[in-house]
Amino acid sequence: MDTTTTVLLIAGVLAAALLALAVVLLVRLVRARRTLRRAGLPTGPRWVFWGAVLYLVLPTDLLPDPVYLDDIGVLLIALRTLRPERAVSAVPTDIPTDLTKS
Repeated sequence: MDTTTTVLLIAGVLAAALLALAVVLLVRLVRARRTLRRAGLPTGPRWVFWGAVLYLVLPTDLLPDPVYLDDIGVLLIALRTLRPERAVSAVPTDIPTDLTKS
């Protein structure tokens, strides 16, 4: 194999790996939203979810499509917004920290 073929092969494998990662993140995003909705928890703004899905599917990107880093970033941001921030405040605060006083 000559150098050009090797470079194209490596670029193709890298692009396929990034696409696979983007698809895995999309599946995680859909599953996380579905799980939160089934549990009755807030899922965050609906437009963030659908915007991330559309950004992955539509051909218009910030970076050309063989480079899926921008798609992965958008999906990670959408996954982060699905996590309810009230989960930390749901922990009861009236639990005594010093149990030796009883």
